[in-house]
Amino acid sequence: MAVVRCRARRLALDRAQIMGVINVTPDSFSDGGNLLTPRGEPDLDRIERVARSMLAAGATLLDIGGESTRPGAPDVPEAAELARVIPVMERLRGLDTLLSVDTRKPMVARAALEAGAHLVNDVSGGEAEGMLDVVAGMRAGICLMHMQGTPGSMQDAPAYGDVVGEVADYLAARARAAQLAGISGESIVVDPGIGFGKTLAHNLALLAGLPVLVGIGYPVLIGVSRKSLLGRITGREVAERMVGGAVMAALAVERGARVIRTHDVAPTRDALAVVQALSGVT
Repeated sequence: MAVVRCRARRLALDRAQIMGVINVTPDSFSDGGNLLTPRGEPDLDRIERVARSMLAAGATLLDIGGESTRPGAPDVPEAAELARVIPVMERLRGLDTLLSVDTRKPMVARAALEAGAHLVNDVSGGEAEGMLDVVAGMRAGICLMHMQGTPGSMQDAPAYGDVVGEVADYLAARARAAQLAGISGESIVVDPGIGFGKTLAHNLALLAGLPVLVGIGYPVLIGVSRKSLLGRITGREVAERMVGGAVMAALAVERGARVIRTHDVAPTRDALAVVQALSGVT
């Protein structure tokens, strides 16, 4: 049975797993500010309620982020990101789940791992100096994502010759770099970065080409929850994209994805249960 090794924990991948999104940010595109107090601090009681609700609904990982990476988002100072993320890690580390920190900053990753995280979800593919060393030293898991450009500029004019081939080559190269830094191959997950420096056509090509990405040899994570491509396809506003997100997640799993990152755990769980039942997975 395939697993992802994250410190002392193991994430079984005999079936697709669900990563619940917990954004401790004022400006994330779909839920910015929802988990902050009026003073802008993490609302820890509410966050714990949301976390427990996600776990009860079927999530097996929770992804905590203190910096929005929506298109056009500005960089967040390290101190501000730490102030948002670390109290949440300390509050949730007693829950029976894997905790992920969504960050591009090695110092934030280190502090989050010391506070109880098991995996680093890095939208910049672990490219910041020292990030891979931090993960290797803590024997943590890492999700390496592809992004063309930065959150501030990535949607200005994304262009590819062969988006599936280029993203696959990038992810394979970053996985090799991670292993050269001392990270076990069994601790690596890859993410094509749907919506991160891609047009609608690029995103659809990547989703259709998931078997190519799976073929590089690492579990694939997909995050489409509430994203603009769903709005482009359905005409729905952010709050009304739950059905489209669940359908796309199920189709991604049918094409080989093993982890689904979502704000909407319960409908995603139901969609995955249906597709996995049809595939003979019980």
